[in-house]
Amino acid sequence: MTLAKIALDAMGGDDAPRATVAGAMAALEGESALSPDRVILVGIEEELQAELEEAGGNPGFEIQHAQEVVEMGEDPRRAMRGKPDNSITVSTQLVKEGRAVGTVSMGNTGMVVAASTLLLGRLEGIRMPSIAVTAGLTGDPMVIVDMGANVDATAENLLHNGIMGSVYASGVLGVSRPRVGLLNVGEEPEKGPKRVKEAHAMLANTQLNFVGNIEGGDVFSSTADVVVTDGFTGNVILKLMEQFGGFLLEEVVKSARAASVELPKDALSPVIRALDYAAYGGALLLGVDGTVVIGHGRSNSRAVANALKQAARAADAQINDQIISGLEGLELV
Repeated sequence: MTLAKIALDAMGGDDAPRATVAGAMAALEGESALSPDRVILVGIEEELQAELEEAGGNPGFEIQHAQEVVEMGEDPRRAMRGKPDNSITVSTQLVKEGRAVGTVSMGNTGMVVAASTLLLGRLEGIRMPSIAVTAGLTGDPMVIVDMGANVDATAENLLHNGIMGSVYASGVLGVSRPRVGLLNVGEEPEKGPKRVKEAHAMLANTQLNFVGNIEGGDVFSSTADVVVTDGFTGNVILKLMEQFGGFLLEEVVKSARAASVELPKDALSPVIRALDYAAYGGALLLGVDGTVVIGHGRSNSRAVANALKQAARAADAQINDQIISGLEGLELV
């Protein structure tokens, strides 16, 4: 039996469609390899065909033509009205129609969130979707949610972030009974703004494995498997980690050279791997009625391949059904 399909926005990203088509090809190999009949390439058909020919021919991907492309800096609301046949909307529409169970895009994040929320709708009980980013800073997967979808999160939104993040960490990443921590300015329950204090009380009264408040520095430790925060704070953390990681590596290399120290070729490889956004592929948009993975605009073929595999794992694990069950079965202790 053929497993459900994943629609890839092949026009999204700084190096699309070259990197996206190459990523789709790479997803057919290695661990958790996908079969080509699971992938729908969405974009300008003639450009996709040209990339496939250069890569040796189409191995069996379905191609869905979409004539228009939403650029990174475009306003999502204007793009949805002015470019109805864009690759992000068409990919999302495939999920709405049941031709695919999930979609992957390395394109305009705001557009992906807007199209997913409008066309797919939210899961029952979820008021706002959240972006869950997986990082490997400690050597083990850690989910940070939200990373930008909802910048004005309420206490209830933060509670839902904890539930959705825990389900994702368990169902897709294989973390047994994930530890859930609430990002705050201190460990004490009475610290932080009102909504965070209210969220602490809510999370503490669930059957989640809630470990209490954690501080910003704890994202570099093994204190929690799921870090709960609002989209504003989460996005700042994400951008800071990306830029500071590269800055720190450059400074280490410069300092070593200035001191006439020759670093072994692979000395920094473990650090580079920990900071590599391509390792997990993308961020899962939790709370919408479909599987949506948002990748980095700078994604290379490896990141695209991993994002496709991530979307397939989430869909196959029926993460949304688990989230709904988690909300329905939410019991106070």
